[in-house]
Amino acid sequence: MKEVMEMVKQRRIDWFLIGIAVLAAFLNFWGVWNDDTVNPYYTAAVTSMTESWSNFFYGALDPSGFVTVDKPPVALWLQTISALIFGIHGWSVILPQALAGVGSVLLLYFLVKPTFGSWAARIAALVMATTPIAVAVSRTNNVDSILVFVLLLGAWALFQAVRKGKIGFLLLAFILIGVGFNVKMLQAYMVVPAFLLFYLIAAKLNWKKKLLHLVIALVMMLGVSVSWAVIVDSTSADSRPYVGSSQTNSVLELAFGYNGMERLLGQETGTSSGGGGQDGANSQAGSSSNSSNNDNIAPDASTESAQNGQSTSGQPPQPPSGSSNGMDGGGPGGNGGGQNGSQGGGLKMMGGTGMFGTGTAGPLRLFQTALGDQISWLLPMALFGMAAIFIANWSRKRRFFQWNTEQKEMAFWAAWLIPVAGFFSIAGFFHHYYLIMLAPAIAALTGAGFMALLKLYRKNKGVPGYLLPSAVVATTGLQMFFIAQYSMLWMGFVGVIGLGLATTLFIVKHKQPAWTSWIAAASLVALLLAPTYWALTPMMYGGNSALPEAGPQLKTSSGGGFADATVNEKLIAYLEENSSGTEFLFGTTDASTAAPYIIKTGESVMALGGFNGTDPILTVKELKQMIKEGKIKYFYLPSNNKASNSDVVAWIEENGTKVDSSEWSDDTTTATDATTSATTSENSQGGGMQGGPGGQSGGTLYKLTEED
Repeated sequence: MKEVMEMVKQRRIDWFLIGIAVLAAFLNFWGVWNDDTVNPYYTAAVTSMTESWSNFFYGALDPSGFVTVDKPPVALWLQTISALIFGIHGWSVILPQALAGVGSVLLLYFLVKPTFGSWAARIAALVMATTPIAVAVSRTNNVDSILVFVLLLGAWALFQAVRKGKIGFLLLAFILIGVGFNVKMLQAYMVVPAFLLFYLIAAKLNWKKKLLHLVIALVMMLGVSVSWAVIVDSTSADSRPYVGSSQTNSVLELAFGYNGMERLLGQETGTSSGGGGQDGANSQAGSSSNSSNNDNIAPDASTESAQNGQSTSGQPPQPPSGSSNGMDGGGPGGNGGGQNGSQGGGLKMMGGTGMFGTGTAGPLRLFQTALGDQISWLLPMALFGMAAIFIANWSRKRRFFQWNTEQKEMAFWAAWLIPVAGFFSIAGFFHHYYLIMLAPAIAALTGAGFMALLKLYRKNKGVPGYLLPSAVVATTGLQMFFIAQYSMLWMGFVGVIGLGLATTLFIVKHKQPAWTSWIAAASLVALLLAPTYWALTPMMYGGNSALPEAGPQLKTSSGGGFADATVNEKLIAYLEENSSGTEFLFGTTDASTAAPYIIKTGESVMALGGFNGTDPILTVKELKQMIKEGKIKYFYLPSNNKASNSDVVAWIEENGTKVDSSEWSDDTTTATDATTSATTSENSQGGGMQGGPGGQSGGTLYKLTEED
């Protein structure tokens, strides 16, 4: 970027920025080498994607290319490249996300600085670096931190388009949103309103040119967005993997259904218990079920209720897989080996109200303890700051489209913040780590807003002059509310400091002594103490790679620390001896059971129903043909089977030969090494059994033979 080059040329190194970048790197990187498990759903895909170009392109879960993961492959491409360079390790698949986290901190600095100044940029970067959920996500192989980095790159290109008046930068900005779509689909479109609004109010062009440019940019964005999807959907189903978590083997259906409207409405495709029938990929078994209780299987998590680990939607519990010590679940954000042995995605998920512990939907949802301590520590300061920027630059002579640059950029970050906050306030289907989408806007508005609040405090003798101490009071009060659920002592400590400094600011407002700015700075530092501690907790206590979160609850979660996942070595030995020559080491109902064995052995394990066990991938006829061709010989059926493809499962139960558990089941499982990962149930109380895949018992291993 030009700003970086100019800073280097003129040797005007911002040592504050260097320190903030070092802090961000420390928070994002330190100790990730202790995480041997990460999110196994994605790690299994990376393992498979290193083995062939076809698997790489499609994002296949297994080496045979039977089914894909339920996300586009761009972020997984980066993880795979890292794995090809450094080998398949926990830290190597985390590396792209950790780098993206640090990169987002730097990008935010260079986005804020030109208009709001160095101190505003430094504060924004520091807030971004210490946002708890941003740190927690960046320490895993979940894709959200890469998405945020790509969108911030788009914001940089947009700002350049306005400043330089070049349509090329505008097209680049919207192309990058399209790239973001291929990271995590419709989640990338959350920022589109901000991009559109900013160009309309800030570009120095006539209305016709603005609209024409935006139409071209939107067409480019849509083209890039669906490019991979169209290629996949246009390819014969026989020549590619099944599109995981879709019901019609379509990426476009996945994008706008399972990864789209269902997240807003709290639905999930494929959770009904109906059979798969004989229609194969065209079967609608397990079509969307719209439960009023919103307790269906998570799109990125298991079936257990967020309250007690038990299914309340009529579905059987998630098949346990992984260590028996209660490590967290982790599909694409669920069902797999977490780092710390927390129960059910940590206490945030298990203890909160609503779907997956995300609180009660409504306008104050982000201020509830269920979500707030992950993202909202400085949200009041950002809101006060937004008002301060507008007031400090107010002029009766300026109309809406004649605002100055500070007001226009404030509008951009507000238009990023408000729609995203609105979505999370009402949505029924998301996890805590999705909240990273709010981090850039809150950080930018806090940095720029704090400096505007200080300006008003110094110069305005009316009510606006008291906005700074009022913001400190409001922010301190919210932080005390969050801390109170863990420690009344620390709540009191934060309260005394924050409210004491705010009171001082109120008292000395009219006198304006020379040290007023130091009191204001001290208040900001005080407000950063709690979120910084929260950001440290994934590193201190072991994070949660499957459902990332931050907070003191990680310290007291079951197991604690970085726990290695386990697989059943005796089962592997049995299958390798008796299943030689087959394409699949064995088959099972879902990806959470299959993933650790793909990682451990590098061989294909069939996830019959994809991630949730509900994809209508195979018919009985197709399975029988595979058996006849010698592609598969064994199938493991968990005791808490939840596969919707009941015809296939029923056929296996009726025609398969049960293998005596003494031949393959071992009550003592072996921890995987740094190149492996495993999955587990969302709650060890709902499983955590030993003996079968991932250390579970009670399941059945079947030998499959061709019918007479």
